[in-house]
Amino acid sequence: MATIKALNSRFDESKTTRDNEQDEGTMRIFWQSFIDATASATYMHKLSDYLNGIAEPGTTVEVFGISPPDRHFGRLAEFRCAAIAIDNGLEAEKRGYDAVVLGHFQDPGLFELKSAVSIPVIGAGEVSMHYAARFGRRLALVTLDDVFQTWHYEQADLYGLGDRVKHVVGMNCAPSDFSAAFAGDDEARKRMLAAFSACAEPLVRDGADVVVPAGILPGLLVGGEYGFKVLHAPVVNPAAVTLKSAEMDVRLRKLNGMDVSRGPFCSLATSEAVKDFRSFVAHGRQTPLFSDDV
Repeated sequence: MATIKALNSRFDESKTTRDNEQDEGTMRIFWQSFIDATASATYMHKLSDYLNGIAEPGTTVEVFGISPPDRHFGRLAEFRCAAIAIDNGLEAEKRGYDAVVLGHFQDPGLFELKSAVSIPVIGAGEVSMHYAARFGRRLALVTLDDVFQTWHYEQADLYGLGDRVKHVVGMNCAPSDFSAAFAGDDEARKRMLAAFSACAEPLVRDGADVVVPAGILPGLLVGGEYGFKVLHAPVVNPAAVTLKSAEMDVRLRKLNGMDVSRGPFCSLATSEAVKDFRSFVAHGRQTPLFSDDV
């Protein structure tokens, strides 16, 4: 009995120490948006205010954009933005951030970034889809544009949810279409919500149990509507899910050292690999492909 009491005492002291460290400490989260911070300033301010408004006490979320942004929808634009996001994530770790969020639902470069840094990396698409899978069997994704349909089906397969994501549909709108709604125009907000619901309702009638806005832009729109549903289907707020997942990952890492697998899945890149990558992003191709390009 004395031994058990001693063990319990040491456990309580250890737990108290951890709790005090976490209570006294702060958490800085680097949130990488693929939107231009200047051209879409209203949205970026709205997103920053929203995230910091729902964050835990002591958590600060700093939102960064990309210029030029992900403006020409397609694989090449995603690849370009991914390279910048990975480089920014490396800089964020260097500057002492506790986690990096890819705040772009397509999650381009997610696993590469996880392998590049030693702090938690959270992909908005990955965590939002897995969260949604807890609330229904069949998932429907409403994305900004039809061009992303195949990408999202590939995401679902990659995340082990290929048999759960049954529908993907595009709103076929531009990020700027949300600007008026985020600037406080109530009629614009209602129009965008109606457009979202109009896209999602046929999917729910066809059997979808849960609706996921496949983007932080539409997610922030529906995030302001408490208990928002399309017919009977709950609508996930990917902005909130992503932030809370980031906070959880940081807390659990401090609590028990949980980290991404460093085996074949995401072995940590060498310092030389990181140096080569950052040099490429900063300076581009060092040697021309053809001699007459000099």
